[in-house]
Amino acid sequence: MIEGFETLAIHAGQEPDPYTGAVVPPIYAVSTYKQDGVGGLRAGYEYSRSANPTRTSLEECLAAIEGGTRGMAFASGLAAEDTLLRTVCRPGDHVIIPNDAYGGTYRLFAKVLSRWGLNYDPVPLGDIDAVRAAVRPDTKAIWVETPTNPLLGISDIEALASIAHQANALLLVDNTFASPYLQQPLALGADVVVHSTTKYIGGHSDVIGGALITRDRDLGAELAYHQNALGSVAGPFDAWLTLRGIKTLALRMERHSDNAEQIVDLLMAHPRVTEVFYPGLAGHPGHEVAAKQMKRFGGMVSFRVAGGEEEAVAVCDRTKLFILGESLGGVESLIEHPGRMTHASVVGSPLEVAGDIVRLSVGIETAEDLIADLRQALGA
Repeated sequence: MIEGFETLAIHAGQEPDPYTGAVVPPIYAVSTYKQDGVGGLRAGYEYSRSANPTRTSLEECLAAIEGGTRGMAFASGLAAEDTLLRTVCRPGDHVIIPNDAYGGTYRLFAKVLSRWGLNYDPVPLGDIDAVRAAVRPDTKAIWVETPTNPLLGISDIEALASIAHQANALLLVDNTFASPYLQQPLALGADVVVHSTTKYIGGHSDVIGGALITRDRDLGAELAYHQNALGSVAGPFDAWLTLRGIKTLALRMERHSDNAEQIVDLLMAHPRVTEVFYPGLAGHPGHEVAAKQMKRFGGMVSFRVAGGEEEAVAVCDRTKLFILGESLGGVESLIEHPGRMTHASVVGSPLEVAGDIVRLSVGIETAEDLIADLRQALGA
C-alpha cells in the first residue's frame, strides 16, 4: 500500500493512460460524452460540469495527499468556500470565524452570506475559552485558518475539533498557508479541509483553483452534489496545471521553509523591524501548537516596519527581487502591504490589519539573493 506523501503526490489518481501508456493524465478538453444507449455512461461521464477525467485525477490526488475520502476541485478557493458553507449551513445558522480571517473570506461572510441569513462571530481562535464561550445552540461550524493571513496566528485543530463536535458542529479548516505537506487537519479531527489551490498546491502562479476534501463519505457526497448543482468547477486545463504542481509540492515546501527561516533571522536582527510574525519563532504565541501539528513552519512571513504605514509601503516599493503583488505560494517571492492590498476589504471592520505590516511570500530562489534584496529595501 502506497503511503508516502511524495509517492501519493506523483501517482494517486494518475495511472498511465490505458490506451496510449502516457504517464501524465491527458487534458480532456470536452464538454459532453457519447452514451452507450440511454443512461449508459462510460466510466460515469456524461457532462463535464458533473465530472471530467482530468478533474477526477486531480480530485483523487487531493483526497490522497490530505488523507481524505473525497476531494473536489473548484474554479477558485472562494468558490469552494461558498459551496461548502451553502451545503453545511442554512439561513439562520451561526458560524464562528477567526478574528484575523482572510479578507476574501470575511467579505464572503459579511457581504454575501449574511444577506442569505448566515450569522457569524469573529473570535480569537487561539483562545480556546473564547471559542467555547462563543458557541451557540445554532452554531453549525467553526471556520479555522491556521496559520492565518497575514498575522500567522495558530489555532489548535485538535482542541477546536473537540469543541465543535461536542456542539454537533463541523470543524472546517482552511489549510492553504500550510499545504497538505506541512499539516494534515483531517488526521487532527477536522471534518472538511479547504484550499485555494492557486497558492502552494499549484505553486507556479499560473492557475486559479480551489478544493474541498472530506473524511466522511456521506458529507463528501453531499458536497459533490452541490458542486455539480452550483457549477463552480475547475476546468480541465486548470485541473491539469494544478495536478502538475502537486508533484513537486513536498520539494517546494521544504525550500520555502528553508528560505523563510533565513529571512526571519535577518528581520529579527534588523533595527528597522519592530516585530516579526512567524510560527517558527520560539516567542510566537502559537509556536508550541504549530510545532505539534505542523511538519515545518512554511514560507509565509509578516513583519512590522518602524516608521508606520508610509514606510511599510515604501519598503514594498523598494524591493527589486521580491515582486510587489497579491497572492502567495508561488516559486517566486512576493511582497505586499495587506492593509492596502489583500485585506483592503476589511478596512473599518474588526479584522482591519495595521498599516505598518508587510507580508512576504518567500519563494524558492537563492536565499542570499532574497536576503540582500530585503536588506537594501529596509536600509534605503
